[in-house]
Amino acid sequence: MFKYELIYSKLLNQIQTGALQSGAKLPSIRHLSQEFSCSKSTILTALRKLENQHLIYALSKSGYYVVDNQLPDKPQEYNCIDFATSSPSWHAFPYKDFQHCINKAIETYQADLFRYGTAKGLPSLIIEAKKLLESYQIFTKKDNIFITSGVQQSLCLLSVIPFPNNRTTILVEQPSYHLYMDYLKTYQIPVMGIKRTLKGLDLEELETLFKTYDIKFFYTMPRLHNPLGTSFSKKEKDDIRKLAYKYNVYIVEDDYLADFDQNTKNDPIFTDDTEGHVIYLKSFSKIMFPGLRIGLAILPDVFIDSFQKHKNTTDIDSSMISQAALELYLKSGMFERYQKKVSESYTIRANILQQSIKTYLPKYQASTEICMHSHIVLPREVNTNMLIQHLAQQDIYLDTIDRNYLDGFYRERILKLNVSNVADQKIEVGIKEIAQALSSPNNYF
Repeated sequence: MFKYELIYSKLLNQIQTGALQSGAKLPSIRHLSQEFSCSKSTILTALRKLENQHLIYALSKSGYYVVDNQLPDKPQEYNCIDFATSSPSWHAFPYKDFQHCINKAIETYQADLFRYGTAKGLPSLIIEAKKLLESYQIFTKKDNIFITSGVQQSLCLLSVIPFPNNRTTILVEQPSYHLYMDYLKTYQIPVMGIKRTLKGLDLEELETLFKTYDIKFFYTMPRLHNPLGTSFSKKEKDDIRKLAYKYNVYIVEDDYLADFDQNTKNDPIFTDDTEGHVIYLKSFSKIMFPGLRIGLAILPDVFIDSFQKHKNTTDIDSSMISQAALELYLKSGMFERYQKKVSESYTIRANILQQSIKTYLPKYQASTEICMHSHIVLPREVNTNMLIQHLAQQDIYLDTIDRNYLDGFYRERILKLNVSNVADQKIEVGIKEIAQALSSPNNYF
């Protein structure tokens, strides 16, 4: 072992054990060189290694100080089977790659970090986002792209800004994105629901609602719906778009799982929009991580000024560091490679989920799409809450669908199944246990 590695290991141990706490000053270079009987350059080599790991930092004419003595979290093995959590598997993300982008972003965009932001987002990120959107068959001008703090910010802004049709009521699928349902209920936004099932929407009912009520926009997830895991056909998307044109209703299309769709011909509604009635939203929360807080909104020309004005009153701009790091992640090709890898991983899980449902739950209506989440429809006599509580005692975790509905809207007996955080080998085991619980005569019927 080289001498500097021995010194590094000893200092690292002192930091990790708490002998050197966060903010503590390290012994001077002179003191360390005397203690270890070595040159100052050897000490500096050891200190640079600690500095590169962000464990210490140098203060000019003062010395070196400990940044943090906490160790990075390591993936833990849990015995539970978690079908409830919908966030990505955090330990699967290539942190080192993205860390390079963060460090480079701070170096490259130093001046931008001291500004309050930009009108629509970091211009260089918008250029890269435009290229990415084209891979989803979303073709637009740079002026129409906004960087937002996740899809949630876009939805909040769209819910309150005036629309060209001068209407106020929002129409949402039922069930739908639970955080948006929470927002609509919390702020008492005028809203109506339309039932969505395995068979899609009742288009006659949709036309009646468009024709009868002052519908401002229709919020929909055409691709890999949350929480159902279903997608509209090309004909259904065309019919919805044509009805929107006929009755002057706008469509807000949430394409949050675009990166995971295995059907390359499954284009968004936005792709065929010729009359500027579709607003397209894209999130990076599922393909990367929710803490990034970056989303994309693609708006027709008529919305640009109003959306920008309202956005500037909420947060001026999304995190500049996150934007700059994402721009470099996209431009370097890291995103494309990671996207391919994680998509393949989730597809394997989705296939296991579908096969397990077919094998152990064949009598229940279920989504057949290859998606990281699916569902089964339970008979009305099943006590869903008791079923979930019973399975939790066996360390199998499921969630209710209550938050995915508006208050007072008729709720299906739906059991959500998400494999984002379930190991491949545990998916079949979990589905088998659910099937056994449903076949039990105890308490569920």
